[in-house]
Amino acid sequence: MSISANNWTPFQYLDYLARINVQCVHFNPATLGRATDEAALKQVRAYAVKLGIEVELYAHGSICPTSSAFNARLGTVEEQLIRSVNIARTIGASAMKVVIGGPKERTNIEMHMEAAVRALKGMRSRIQDSGVKLALENHGDLQAREAKTLVEEAGSDILGILLDSANPLFVLEDPHLTLELLAPYAVVSHLRDTAVWRVPEGVAARWVNMGDGNVDMAGWVRKFVRMRPGIPLTFENIVSAEPRVMRVFEPEIWKDYRKMAASEFSRFLAYAERGKPLPAVPPAPGKTRGQQQCDDLEVCVRYTRALLESTVPA
Repeated sequence: MSISANNWTPFQYLDYLARINVQCVHFNPATLGRATDEAALKQVRAYAVKLGIEVELYAHGSICPTSSAFNARLGTVEEQLIRSVNIARTIGASAMKVVIGGPKERTNIEMHMEAAVRALKGMRSRIQDSGVKLALENHGDLQAREAKTLVEEAGSDILGILLDSANPLFVLEDPHLTLELLAPYAVVSHLRDTAVWRVPEGVAARWVNMGDGNVDMAGWVRKFVRMRPGIPLTFENIVSAEPRVMRVFEPEIWKDYRKMAASEFSRFLAYAERGKPLPAVPPAPGKTRGQQQCDDLEVCVRYTRALLESTVPA
């Protein structure tokens, strides 16, 4: 959950989530803060257990040494993974988020995929022994077919998918196609809605609260629950102030999408053709960014609870 602007301690995060009756939490280095040694991490775990909150995931970074997102100053891929896996295991997380990088990696995505697979294969036994499953996020770098290939080549016994509902649109992909292809490998979810519309330069997209977009997130959630029962629905409630524009009618962009099928691009474009501009609403006077993040999260929680309560099992 993206409420990090509050700068809370891990215990304050957990208290807040308990107040709004959320049963699952993801931690990253920023939200763990000063809880870095084993004793402090065990205290976080114990407090979560006391409140009845599952620590589902710890967020690592890039596992690809050729990626612009990889920070070599922190050590090799192996050294960084070992440290993060130990943190994940200590706080009781069953999964650990990993990524290739982001949009910058699109041009040489196959090279980056190969580098990541080599790194993971070299650590297979250590990952297996840890009891923590790596969860590859579709992070604005990989299209669904590429993520599927990477998981299968690295081994689905050590690597699954952190399935993000909003990032596919920034790689010109229908999020429902992403769900169809990656749900069998999903071990964690990130829910976020998106508004998409046409602009003269191409297609604009902006992250919004659940229910405010036009990509049928209600249908996406229902399909996810049906396809992956038992996996928690987790929000990454980022509301972006400005849209991102994909210049899909300029030849240059297609250097990064040489293998994309026209039939799949048409599914993406259909959302933009049906969409309407959705400008961001200015924050209320006197409200901090952290308070706004909490308000947004609570909107998403209420919307999704009502959606699930209204859904009759097939």
